[in-house]
Amino acid sequence: MKFKISWPAGIVIALSAFIIFILSYVYKATFVSQYDHHLVSDDYYKDELNYQQEIDKLNKSAALKEDVTLTKVTEGLLIKFPSEFDPQKIAGTISFQRPSNDKIDFQFPIKLIAADYLILDKNLVEGRWNVKIEWTINGAAYLFKEKLMY
Repeated sequence: MKFKISWPAGIVIALSAFIIFILSYVYKATFVSQYDHHLVSDDYYKDELNYQQEIDKLNKSAALKEDVTLTKVTEGLLIKFPSEFDPQKIAGTISFQRPSNDKIDFQFPIKLIAADYLILDKNLVEGRWNVKIEWTINGAAYLFKEKLMY
């Protein structure tokens, strides 16, 4: 027995298959947590308003004799602050943001005895991190940003 489909039935079958295909992607993008879509920042618009202040801090940081450096060592990640400042007077925060998973983001307050700050290896997962270090000293605010592959 030969199975024969007329051309109107073929069009209906093709359109139905296409609609099911598209709806499956809409379902996955909306309801499946594996395909979670979110902004990098929850306060995106608020952050955008403060962007000029951020640029000023970055420019002030770039004008220093030596900048903050990040070095991977066996114990973890070593952050070295500029030696021109007294490390005990530096205050601020170090933020690590994972673009692929915001659940493992973390932040540390800066409290230094020496010019070096060590982030232990157990706190960092291999992959890409956005590092943001904001610090103040003598009333001046500075900012350091870097994308890091750990």
